[in-house]
Amino acid sequence: MAESNFVDYVKIYCKSGNGGAGSAHLRREKFVAYGGPDGGDGGRGGHIILRGNEQMWTLLHLKYQKHISAGNGEPGGKQRSSGADGEDAFIEVPLGTIAKDAETGEVLFEITKHGESQVLMKGGRGGLGNDHFKSATFQTPRFAQPGEEGGEGWKILELKVLADVGLVGFPSSGKSTLLSVVSAAKPKIAEYHFTTLVPNLGIVGHREKRSFVMADIPGIIEGAHLGKGLGLRFLRHIERNSMLLFMVPADSKNHLKEYKILLSELDKYNPELLDKQRFLAISKADMLDQELMNYISMEFKGVPHLFFSSVTGFNLQQLKDKIWEILNS
Repeated sequence: MAESNFVDYVKIYCKSGNGGAGSAHLRREKFVAYGGPDGGDGGRGGHIILRGNEQMWTLLHLKYQKHISAGNGEPGGKQRSSGADGEDAFIEVPLGTIAKDAETGEVLFEITKHGESQVLMKGGRGGLGNDHFKSATFQTPRFAQPGEEGGEGWKILELKVLADVGLVGFPSSGKSTLLSVVSAAKPKIAEYHFTTLVPNLGIVGHREKRSFVMADIPGIIEGAHLGKGLGLRFLRHIERNSMLLFMVPADSKNHLKEYKILLSELDKYNPELLDKQRFLAISKADMLDQELMNYISMEFKGVPHLFFSSVTGFNLQQLKDKIWEILNS
């Protein structure tokens, strides 16, 4: 998944279809000079519908398709025949997509399952034909209902990446390197901050043909909950992960402080994130000897953690075992 192709936010203008008008037709046959009303109902306008697709990972296809329209309903006919419904407009979206009203910010719904369909904007109802308005004292109504107009307006679609494991750490903490080593994902890796500008997903193979999905989330910095760095734009992706793997590099100037800042940023953004299963991995352990590992472990007394190195492979299998254990606990 190329970084330039990952889009997790789009604003689209939707217009659902108008309902068809009801018919005011009066029955006229060869030997029936004054037949009663037999006008049919108009068809409903087409809906705008979101449908989940597990094969999609981005909202890129909507980036240049800002206007979505559904078909109008057909008018009713004679002999109480109803007009055809307007054609629905289906929008395929990746799992984890949230729909919001652009004006109020209200969350309308979210798509989390393959094939799940939700109506983003309803089409207008079809008008009733004159057959509905007849009575014992009013036997020949010569009118029918017009169809309702469809809705229109701006909607926001946001994507929250669905993954089993979310990697949480400062920029350059080794998240992308880990993902590139344990999966087939090829995230951009360099020595400068914010190399990762979009979430990267990788399927991590485990023992006996097991696997789990790992997401490399762009690095967090102090003040991310206020929008600093890449801030709010990517913190939301962490909300969809089953567990969080915190990563602190061995060459950090203050390992415990860095870990506490990460916890604090998540707590300030959404306190419920700290209810998730979490584990601490100390990366770049090839830079440490046993004495330094013991010293750092004393800093994290009471915090479950593991040292590993993506470069040498030190403790990589043990890390995957621990992740699998937590995911299935």
